[in-house]
Amino acid sequence: MLLLSSLVQAQQRFHVIAFYTGISDQAHISFVAEANKWFADQAAKNNFTFRTTNNWDLLNKDTLKNYQVVLFLDTRPEKPAQRAAFQQYMEKGGAWMGFHFAAFALTPSAIPANWDWYHNTFLGSGQFVSNTWRPSIAYLRAEHPEHPVTNGLPAVFTSAPNEWYRWSNDLRKNPDITVLLSIDSASFPLGTGPKPSEIWHSGYYPVVWTNKKYKMVYMNMGHNDIDYENHNKKELSFTFDNRNESDLILKSLLWLGSQGGK
Repeated sequence: MLLLSSLVQAQQRFHVIAFYTGISDQAHISFVAEANKWFADQAAKNNFTFRTTNNWDLLNKDTLKNYQVVLFLDTRPEKPAQRAAFQQYMEKGGAWMGFHFAAFALTPSAIPANWDWYHNTFLGSGQFVSNTWRPSIAYLRAEHPEHPVTNGLPAVFTSAPNEWYRWSNDLRKNPDITVLLSIDSASFPLGTGPKPSEIWHSGYYPVVWTNKKYKMVYMNMGHNDIDYENHNKKELSFTFDNRNESDLILKSLLWLGSQGGK
């Protein structure tokens, strides 16, 4: 925790605004509720302010000028004006961290791949292709342990249960992308099905990455485990209960909020 203390002491106070929808998929709703409480608690300890809202119309130039970091907790903006304001904010040096479903896009679906800059240029991942099921613990490997986001974390550590995504673009071939964490081969087979495609036996799967041209970090975490078998809303896991993941998220936020984030 020495590195975290040093980051807090070395930086000026910064301001964070989080956007969420929180109306679809109990696992995402659970994560949003958990994240809103955790970030608010951390703000008091780590020299930043935290505001959270489900009003995506606040994603505009006048609001964003007051914040150094924007979070997308579960979804993405859909209105053209919101998207334009966010792209301008990022291109002018704003910072962003997104979780799990915030990167989802699939054509055809209710969330189509209709925002090329965001999915292909900014995130680099392209469309969603498939996922593991059910939410499973994975071994995560730090690919750049010297990076401020992963510095001080174990070389390999176990995650909280999560639904893991696979993407259409190979991020290793994008020179702008630095993959910070990927799924370690010790995780395989990953997932339990019942569909064979929901169980991964091999392959390369990035989990956390940043784009060198922007001040950003994307994390595939953000899907808590729910008691699906009994068809109720009981929560079986929490992302922030995992010490290494919560450290990772805090390191990322402090890095983004610092002057050296870009």
